[in-house]
Amino acid sequence: MDELLNIRNIENLKLKVGRIKEELKKYLGGNLEVRVEYVIRTLERVENAKSLDEAKRQLGKLKNYLSDTEIKTNGINDINLKRWKEYDEIITDSLWIFDRRDTSGAHIGWYWGNFIPQIPRQLMLRFTKRGDWVLDPFVGSGTTLIECRRLGRNGIGVELNPEVAEKARRLVEKEFNRFNVKTDIVVGDSAEINFKKILRKKGIDKVQLIIMHPPYHDIIKFSDDPRDLSNASSVEEFLTMFGRVLDNVSPVLEDGRYLAIVIGDKYSKGEWIPLGFYVMNEVMKREMFILKSIVVKNYEETRAKRNQKNLWRYRALRGGFYVFKHEYILIFRKKKGKAR
Repeated sequence: MDELLNIRNIENLKLKVGRIKEELKKYLGGNLEVRVEYVIRTLERVENAKSLDEAKRQLGKLKNYLSDTEIKTNGINDINLKRWKEYDEIITDSLWIFDRRDTSGAHIGWYWGNFIPQIPRQLMLRFTKRGDWVLDPFVGSGTTLIECRRLGRNGIGVELNPEVAEKARRLVEKEFNRFNVKTDIVVGDSAEINFKKILRKKGIDKVQLIIMHPPYHDIIKFSDDPRDLSNASSVEEFLTMFGRVLDNVSPVLEDGRYLAIVIGDKYSKGEWIPLGFYVMNEVMKREMFILKSIVVKNYEETRAKRNQKNLWRYRALRGGFYVFKHEYILIFRKKKGKAR
């Protein structure tokens, strides 16, 4: 910083700053002491400065910033609360609006019913630290595990369909593993699989976050397997099957840590079925979780509704209902001493 502040030619200064900025991009998502993203943004302001004095003022602010290395966290995540204003990418409102899904890196929307990568990303940033373990009992196309690799979290996913699991495994492997984390997909039924045995093989006994994105009952049929929740004969049976998965995964979640469920409602025979609230109630019946938040997340398009907006608008006007434009992210914290 002192070397930069001693440069007296603005063009030379901008050239040097540009080189430093490009080098720093290798360390995005860096440690708690320094938010590399913030440093890069400040260097960009230096590059755009109209005068040498303006550039030096920005560098002076950056020097003061870099000299402050005090850390304060809540123990659940890597957010340095001393620098809380710098975490622009983390959403703290209960309404999440995304224009489109993230399609960068290994993310592709090939699988019916997969959720957008921004959801597991936000959940991991809020409720895990680097090196923590994340479990996804309905891993599907591997979206959660791809984000695990990006953020430096270890991830385990379970998938009922062997073909889907293999395709997801290949997709996850395409994502650069910058933090050298472990990601694994296991084929099996999350209602019956021995999670404790799986974790022991990884050298752990608990995970720090569980993300569940089950089928929204029978809206999409994912397979012909009777164990598949999308084949439940009724809402009641769906909730019973979901409850079995919940009971099987809950013991391996560390006390005081978080369970997140992404779920939507359904419409059947002229009636709105509040599936999200039924699932929420199913969790609350276990009495080992407290509800922390209900997030409403919008979606503008699904494969079924793509290029059919006018048709769905007509159906809504005719049928007296409203077109689904949202789903829920239910966030629970496991009580201490409540393992089953």
